[in-house]
Amino acid sequence: MKTAFQQNAPQRARGDAQQDSKKTSLRRTKILHLQDILLDETDDEHGLTMPQIIERLGEKGIGAERKAIYDDLDGLEFYGLEILRRRSSKTEYAIGTRDFQLPELLLLADAVQSSRFLTKNKSEKLIKKLQKLTSKHHKGLFEKSMHVGGRIKMQNESVYYNIDAIQEAIKSKKKITFQYFSYGFKKEKILRHDEKRYLESPVGLIYKDEYYYLFTYNDEKEKFLTFRVDRMVSIRATNEPIPRLAAIKNFDVQKHAMLAFSMFEGEEVGVTLIVDKSLIGVIIDRFGSDVPIFPLDETTARVPVRIMESDLFFGWLVQFGTKINIEKPESLAAAYKQHLISIIESI
Repeated sequence: MKTAFQQNAPQRARGDAQQDSKKTSLRRTKILHLQDILLDETDDEHGLTMPQIIERLGEKGIGAERKAIYDDLDGLEFYGLEILRRRSSKTEYAIGTRDFQLPELLLLADAVQSSRFLTKNKSEKLIKKLQKLTSKHHKGLFEKSMHVGGRIKMQNESVYYNIDAIQEAIKSKKKITFQYFSYGFKKEKILRHDEKRYLESPVGLIYKDEYYYLFTYNDEKEKFLTFRVDRMVSIRATNEPIPRLAAIKNFDVQKHAMLAFSMFEGEEVGVTLIVDKSLIGVIIDRFGSDVPIFPLDETTARVPVRIMESDLFFGWLVQFGTKINIEKPESLAAAYKQHLISIIESI
C-alpha cells in the first residue's frame, strides 16, 4: 500500500519542476525587469540606490546580487540606455536621456486631447500610454490634459478606425466604397447621393481645422473630390485598383489643401489681393511662407495667390473687413461685392 507521501510524489515533482522553470525564466528576464524598474521610477531628478533596486527585484520574485546587477547595468548601457550614476552619501542609479523628453510628451498629450476626431475615451487611453513613456514622478503632469473641459469631442470612435481603413486602402492602391451623410434640422443623419454608395480612389488624407479630410479621384467626373472623414460611414476597400493616372501620381496633398478653403470644392483661380500690412502674418499662415508679396506703399501690399472660388473664400475675406480686397480678376471682385450686398439685403 502506497503512503500519502508516495501518492503525492509525482504531483510534488511536477510542482517543483514548474517552480524551477519559473525561477529560471525570472533569472533570464532579470535585465528586462531591471530596465522596467529604472524607466518607471527614475529620471534626471530621481534615482534608486542599489539596495532599493535589489528590493524592487525581490518584489517581483527575482533574487539578485550586487555584482550581477552591475553587470546588467553595463549591459543596458551597451544596449543603448543612458544610465546615470549619482554619487553622494549613497550612489543612485537612474535613466538619463529617453526617446521622448517630458516637454515632448506633454506636447503630444495636448495634441491628443485637443483633437476633435478622437473621442474622450480614446483620448484618455492614448494619454495613459504616453504616461508610460516617462517616470512615475511626472505622470501627474498629464492629468491636466485629461481633465480639460470645454473641448468638443467626437461621440464615437468611427473616425479613428475610418482613418486606418483609408490608409490601408491607399497603401494597397485599392478603391474604397462608402456612404456619406449630412445632418437635418432634427440633427438626424441623412445619407447623400440618394443613399447610394460612393466608389472613389483615395489619394490622400489631411488634418485641417480640427477635422480629417480625404481627397479622392472620381473616374466618372474625372476630378478630385473632398470628403470629411467623420461624415463617412461603412468604409470598405474593394478589389478594384486605383487607376494609374498622371493626375493621381502627381497629386500634391498639401498644395490642394492650401487651395481648398475649408475643404470645399470650387474652380481654381488666380487672385490678386490688396492686403493691409497688419495682415501679412495672416496671409503667410493661410498661403505659406513662399507666397509672393509686393509692397505698394508703407501700409499695403499686392499679393497674388491661387484659391478655390467659392462662397467660403468670400466668408474668409469678410472677417478682415476693408483690410483685404480683391484687385483681380474683376469678375471675382464683382461676385464678392454681390455676395456682400445679398447678405445686407437679407438682414
